[in-house]
Formats: sequence, structure tokens, C-alpha cells
Amino acid sequence: MKEIIWLGRGGQGAFTAAKLLGAAYTAEGGGKYALAFPSFGPERRGAPVRAFTKLDTKPVVDRSQTEKADYIVILDDTLYSPQLRGLLKSGGSILVNSKADIEGAVVFDAEKIASEFRLPTANTIMLGLLAGISGIITTEDAEDAVRGYMPEKIQERNINAILKAAGEAIR
Repeated sequence: MKEIIWLGRGGQGAFTAAKLLGAAYTAEGGGKYALAFPSFGPERRGAPVRAFTKLDTKPVVDRSQTEKADYIVILDDTLYSPQLRGLLKSGGSILVNSKADIEGAVVFDAEKIASEFRLPTANTIMLGLLAGISGIITTEDAEDAVRGYMPEKIQERNINAILKAAGEAIR
């Protein structure tokens, strides 16, 4: 089972990204299963949010929070802590939306791409980065997920941002 933890703040779309990853993973059907769910305290904009995506080739029935992840994707670099490394499986990676260097993490300036495509959040950009780095999903599957779950008026901007982030990750 592949497990991904998403860290963000209320309003940044961490749970949306977790759901999109699950939808993209199962897009082809045929023996791929996903479960995405959030965990948060008081519901308010700006409060820390954790979301989880579990991906497997058999039905995912474990609805508990992930204790050891293959990837931790951080939408707001103020949520990064070196202690997060303890939540990684062997060979796992932390992806952080940041302009600053963070030792032991893959750092990516998702805000730059968000600005370019006039997006209020970097969630789909970090999804594109994850796709480019991990190969868990293809950009085509991410595109299908966006078309299936996001309002039509913002689909193209999000798809283009995913493609750009994935392309930069592969380089």
C-alpha cells in the first residue's frame, strides 16, 4: 500500500489534493483502490489540516491515520518540522512548497506556478510535483481527476499547472 500525508492550512486544498490523487489513481479502474480522508481540529480558514490518501491494488479498508508514509506533501512550509521524517517509510520523501532550502526535503516553489496560472492555492501544483517525482499517477490520470471533480471554470488552469509542475519535477 502507498500512503501519502498531506499537510496544509484550512482553505489551501489539502483534502482536495488527497481526493484528486485517489481519483487519479483509480481512473483506469481494474484493481486499483483508493481512500482519501481529512483530519482537522476546529474548522476555520488557516488552521492546520492533515489529509491522507491510501492507494492499493486491493480494497482499502483501514481508515486510520497514516503512521508511516511513502510521501508527505506540505502545502505550507510553516508546517514543516524535522520530526516529520519519523513518519516516513524507508525510502520515503517529504515534498515542501517553499522558496527556502530545507534539509532532507524536496523543495519546490509551487507559489510561482500558482501565480502564473492565477490559482489561489498550490494544491494541484504539489499534486503535479508528486506525479512527476513518484510515478504513482500519470499526468493524464491527474487531468481526468481534475475534470471529474473540479468546477469547469478552473479545470484548464489547474491541469496546466499540474503539467508544468510534473514537467519540472521530471527534469
